[in-house]
Amino acid sequence: MRRVVITGIGVVSPVGIGAKAFWQNLLAGQVGVRRIQLFDPSGFPSQVAGEVPAYKIGDFVPKSYRKATKVMAKDIELAVVAADDAFKDSGLQSKAYTESPTFDSKRFGCNIGAGLLSAELNELTAAMHTARDGNKLDLEKWGREGMSQLTPLWLLKYLPNMLACHVTIIHELKGPSNTITCADASSHLAIGEAFRTIQRGDADLAICGGAESKVNPMGLVRQCLLKRTSNTKNDTPAEAVRPFDADATGLAIGEGGGLLILEEYERAKSRGAKIYAELAGFGASQDTHKITDPDPTGHSYAQAIKKALADAGVGAGEIGCLVPHGLGIAAFDRAELAGLRVALGGALERIPFAPVKAQIGNLAAGCGVDAAAAVLALQTGQIPPAINTRKPIDGVNLNVAGESRSAAVNVSVSTVYSLGGQNAALVFRKV
Repeated sequence: MRRVVITGIGVVSPVGIGAKAFWQNLLAGQVGVRRIQLFDPSGFPSQVAGEVPAYKIGDFVPKSYRKATKVMAKDIELAVVAADDAFKDSGLQSKAYTESPTFDSKRFGCNIGAGLLSAELNELTAAMHTARDGNKLDLEKWGREGMSQLTPLWLLKYLPNMLACHVTIIHELKGPSNTITCADASSHLAIGEAFRTIQRGDADLAICGGAESKVNPMGLVRQCLLKRTSNTKNDTPAEAVRPFDADATGLAIGEGGGLLILEEYERAKSRGAKIYAELAGFGASQDTHKITDPDPTGHSYAQAIKKALADAGVGAGEIGCLVPHGLGIAAFDRAELAGLRVALGGALERIPFAPVKAQIGNLAAGCGVDAAAAVLALQTGQIPPAINTRKPIDGVNLNVAGESRSAAVNVSVSTVYSLGGQNAALVFRKV
């Protein structure tokens, strides 16, 4: 099996656009969870979210491609921005930047996780108004008259595979490509699939991870109805997300994306690439406990972590930084800790914890940002702060700090689970 390394990182997040800005602001303890600005949230019980800073999508695509941005939903834009950042960071020249790319496009894959893309309400409501029958939606009128109010290319804005579609077209990537839609686990599963593709020789490079935006009325209302959101911190949004804390009140929705460029080790070394880390292990599992809640025993979650560690040939005692899922929902955090105890045993209390969602919110399919944080912690020897984990839940002894800290990190791990039961873990180590 061939070795696989990370040679490029692209991030768009509520605390900065670009991996460099993201990392600097994360370490500084900056919080990107604020009162929602993109729409009026006053009718919702939760009114805070992790919104990305303003940007112009035209700045991140070739001039010849700017017309295509008209059919990009926010999720697609986030993936395109993160991909641009990752390519520029890697030193690889794709079709977006030159007529003579520095790689064989047929050997460059793309696996990008995506969520349920929410349509813009102003587009839908005009069409639905046409199909009204009193206070009800008439499906016959919808098919006959309502749908004709939508632009012919409307659907192309909201298909989950369009994230990978636009990235592969912009950069002319013709290797193995796939889209994974498994909620919060999407990014890690996409990275894991790209990892295996390169390991077995079906590709030499791949861009992988995920992106999503839940900062829209549909995205927010779904989480509110599931009673997962923090509803009591609307006036103090920086304190809204409290992973593994006794005062946890729920999650904050977010938006963003994290993409890694994976490269076969010998190829990366031969071109003198900057190597962040080696992706050494990947594990996944399925929790069939309940579609709306994780298994409180953490059994399946633990299996994914154990598989990843075994795949890497790494013991729990070697982990120098753990980026857990840490949503800030008390029952979910307890289940996650149960799984971590099963997987890591007594080492759990020693491993530096970095629950980054306190600063950025839950990016869902964009949790590739969590994986990027784990890689950057290893590469820089810096552990992000756990700013809102002040009283660990149930008196559990966790290795957390309110400020960033230096540490010798030779192995880092990022773990996730999703609504629906998918679990995944990634293990990174120094080369």
